[in-house]
Amino acid sequence: MRSDFLPFTRPCIEESDIDAVVGVLRSGWITNGPKNVEFEEELCRITGNKYAVALSSATAGMHILMKALKIGPGDEVVTPSLTWVSTVNMIVLAGATPVFAEIDRNTLMVTPESVKACLTPRTRLIIPVHYAGASFDVDGICEVAGDIPVIHDAAHAVGTYYKGRHVCSNGSGLFSFHAIKNVTAGEGGALVTDDEELAKAFRRWKFHGLGVDAFDRNNRGRAPQAEVQEPGFKYNLTDMQAALAIGQFRRLEEINGKREKLALRYLELLKGVEGVEPLKMPSGYDFKHAWHLFIVRVTTDKMTRIEFMDKLKAKNIGTGLHFVAAHIQKYYREKMGFQRGMLPETEYNSDRICSLPLFPGMTFADQDDVVQAIKEVLAE
Repeated sequence: MRSDFLPFTRPCIEESDIDAVVGVLRSGWITNGPKNVEFEEELCRITGNKYAVALSSATAGMHILMKALKIGPGDEVVTPSLTWVSTVNMIVLAGATPVFAEIDRNTLMVTPESVKACLTPRTRLIIPVHYAGASFDVDGICEVAGDIPVIHDAAHAVGTYYKGRHVCSNGSGLFSFHAIKNVTAGEGGALVTDDEELAKAFRRWKFHGLGVDAFDRNNRGRAPQAEVQEPGFKYNLTDMQAALAIGQFRRLEEINGKREKLALRYLELLKGVEGVEPLKMPSGYDFKHAWHLFIVRVTTDKMTRIEFMDKLKAKNIGTGLHFVAAHIQKYYREKMGFQRGMLPETEYNSDRICSLPLFPGMTFADQDDVVQAIKEVLAE
């Protein structure tokens, strides 16, 4: 057994990233300022979008999205249930109704067919998820959506490509830069879009509803005469956080390349190991995986997923759970009437998925420890 604990993830922070944060602290401008501008420019360079708006979190972005698109009572928003609950929470807090599209059993992403089955005259928005670093079928889902807006949940997808272009490059999407993501600002998020009006709305909503951003690119500060155009929020990113992420943006190909080597090696090492089953790759379209997570399903009938995770922890191997389906969680069962049996593929995976350790600082020896521990746990 390992003598030290192997976490399921660890951020890829180098001394140069720490120096960049220290530079911000010494600059005297530590909140939303010039590093936010640089952060947004770097993200646009990666995705190919015209506009990026840095935010305090992807959840903040979901909140603003509901406001910017005027989503409210009587409206329906289509999204998967197997996602982080913040999306569903924001739909409900807006007064709208979440409509859960079924996922593909083996990729854990919604399909054009499952989205189409959910559409009604009340559908106002579709939020599909690029899961674990793989891409959903962007063209297929946009085709069935027609005139209904499709906003990519790209929280797992910085560095994910679809048909040769970065996801969101021909649309709008929300990224997360939480501590576990491929690029982290500690916390943080961003909208990317080619829609100038949507970008303006996000800048306004994220900073108290003022008609200008907290940091104007031309004035190098906020115009003191700015007025509230509508009540807004305080969802801006600090320059300390932006500085932490900028260097990682520039190393993204290297970061994701290391993750890919580990992920492909996992696939080889786990071949023939009965009791755990990795996800399968989406088929029918070209994409490049960002390998944000390496997910397996615990398929043995000798223990539950939680027991499996606990036994690995006892062997100093950390794991994660992404995610418990939203529709079977307490509030959504008791207050909104969702129940088991509604989404069989979602529930099958929600009960079995487990995220194995995957981060650029891992060694092959670390990975060998993970696989050996899995084999021992299953043998026990």
